[in-house]
Parts: sequence; C-alpha cells; structure tokens
Amino acid sequence: MTGWRLLLTRPADESAALSCVLAEQGIFSSCLPLLEIEPIAPSDTMRAVIAGLDRYCAVIVVSKPAARIGIDLLSQCWPRPLQLKWFSVGAATAYVLEAFGLEVSFSAEGDDSEALLELPELREAIARPDPRVLIMRGEGGRELLAERLRELGASVDYLELYRRGLPRYATAALPDRIEAERLNGLVVSSGQGFEHLHQLAGDAWPRLARLPLFVPSPRVAELARAAGAQTVVDCRGANAAALLTALREQPVPVL
Repeated sequence: MTGWRLLLTRPADESAALSCVLAEQGIFSSCLPLLEIEPIAPSDTMRAVIAGLDRYCAVIVVSKPAARIGIDLLSQCWPRPLQLKWFSVGAATAYVLEAFGLEVSFSAEGDDSEALLELPELREAIARPDPRVLIMRGEGGRELLAERLRELGASVDYLELYRRGLPRYATAALPDRIEAERLNGLVVSSGQGFEHLHQLAGDAWPRLARLPLFVPSPRVAELARAAGAQTVVDCRGANAAALLTALREQPVPVL
C-alpha cells in the first residue's frame, strides 16, 4: 500500500488532516484543494430559522462545513437545550456535531443521501402528522434528499450556510503537480470536488482520466465514469478509514 502517491483535493484543513493519517500508513500525498468554503454572513432570516428549530421533527446536516458553521450559529442564537432529532450525511459530519454535545444518527452504510434515507431512525422521526424537516447545507447542491422526504410526506426547509468555490490556480497547475510529484492516484470527496477536478484538468483530462480515482459514493462514481474516468474506486465513505480500506484493496498502478 505504501506505493501509493495520492493527490488530495479537499479543502485545505481537511486535506492536511487526511495527509497526516495517510503518512502514518507510509502513504505519500500532495494537497491541491479544489473546494474553497466561504461562510455566508448570518442574516435575520437565518437567525429566525434557528430561533424556530423546535418546529422541526428532524434536522439534517449534510457536510462538515455545514456542521461547523451551523454550530457557530446555534451558539449565537439558540440558548435553550437542543432536544431535537439530529441526523448527518456521514460519520465525519456526525463527529463534528457530537463534539458540540448533540446526539446524532447517521448511516454506517455510506456517506450519501441515499444511505441516510434508508435509516430507520429518520423514517421514524418523520412518521408523525405534518412532519417538517430542516436541511443545513451549502448554497445549491443536490435536491434528492428534499425530494425523497417530500415524497414521504414531509415538508422541507433549507438553511444554506456557505458557498463552495474553486480556488484560483494557474492553467496547468493540476497536471504539473501530478507529473512533478509522480502521483498515481486522485482523491475527491464530493460531486462538486470532481467537477472542479475535471474543470482544472482541462486538455490534460484524457491523460489524468487513466489514473485511479477514489470517490466517496456511487453517485460521484457515476459522474466520474460519465466524464471518462477509467478506474473509479467507490470508497463508500468520505472518511480516512474508508479511503485506507479502498487503497488496500486496489492494486498500485504501474506508471
């Protein structure tokens, strides 16, 4: 497994933490963040949503940035005990919320909306008259979770807490980094992360598409394959443990 030389593309702080875990296993990694998180300044509307949290039978937090920024907003606007049903998309997001003292349910079967929707605790939470669900997320994003919850009879509101951008790089920054550091694997943590990878690759994408690409879910795997990625490895999770398991099972390519 120590033959891997990986490109990490998460936001800078997350890539740095993951790099340390990989280094402990003898795996070289290089960080080129392809997602930049910009918190949205709290507005009166956002504060009003927090003040009315007890209207909801479930609160779903979809990412670690949503958890961190949401906790800051909670600290400012919610002085009462948080007797709510909390859910997260993935274990890593749950850990951020649990560190704040919240009890969080999440699926151990995958770090995506599809896995969360199958969670019995979520189905139980919305099995009440006129269920109302709040989703904490970034600006835009997938609509699948809200659509499925509405099909199950719930009304859904969003609390959008941040924007995602692509950091500014020189035109050939991505292929140059891969060539200079002899990288033999790419890691993305979300659909938007892959889209930014594809965009930044530019004319070099046909060459980079031959490298093993590690993704967190079947949905992102589908995006990557549709774009021409030749070896897509679904880690079934965005955490370090899931990536390490996938690396152990995938042969190191001979370049």
